Amino acid sequence: MKKRIVIKLSGRVFAMDNVKLLKDWAEFLVKISKVCQPIIIAGGGNIARHYINHARSSGADESTLDELGIEISRLNAKLLIYALKNKAYSHPPTTLQEVRHAVDDGLIVVTGGLHPGQSTNGTAALIAEKVKAEQFLNATDVDGVYDMDPNKFKKAKKFKRIELRNLKNMLVHEDSVAGGYDLMDIVALKIIERSKIKTRILKASPKIIEKAIKGGNFGTEIVLPKK
Repeated sequence: MKKRIVIKLSGRVFAMDNVKLLKDWAEFLVKISKVCQPIIIAGGGNIARHYINHARSSGADESTLDELGIEISRLNAKLLIYALKNKAYSHPPTTLQEVRHAVDDGLIVVTGGLHPGQSTNGTAALIAEKVKAEQFLNATDVDGVYDMDPNKFKKAKKFKRIELRNLKNMLVHEDSVAGGYDLMDIVALKIIERSKIKTRILKASPKIIEKAIKGGNFGTEIVLPKK
């Protein structure tokens, strides 16, 4: 059986102004599927935020907004499935159990969000746990974890490795880190910790992801606590 790699894919990959980018990702995923089985969780990105902001201004409650974001992430997942053609499982699974069954088919599996109140990072960590993934790669808009938001501060320094408890503290105490750019969330970190999932936060780039799958030291590695 091929090793399973869970990849949370930034919603930016599905942006309307760059159709070629999605095709490039599809070609890359087909290529790496020869050596591993990719399980992709699609983010909602700016399209989801657009819908959520509109619905919020109309008075929709937060759980409804969560469901709206999930629907958009599933539409993004479908776009990637269409690009992958017969190399992908035919539709985005909507439950953890369905993800588990889909993975058993041996194809590339692409899904979106699953549960209201849970980010796609949390969902990706749960899926990595459920399918016993060898590695969880969180492919984001930045190339790792910084001591402050690199989009706002030029002096921001990147961590090559960060202990899970330190990242947890950053997410709790630093608004600029937690809200400024999409790294991880507390739910995801708890799942990673309890199941000892090998996790890396890195740039959403096919070349970087491929090197990371082959063992390259890219982005920021989350160091798990010792037993």
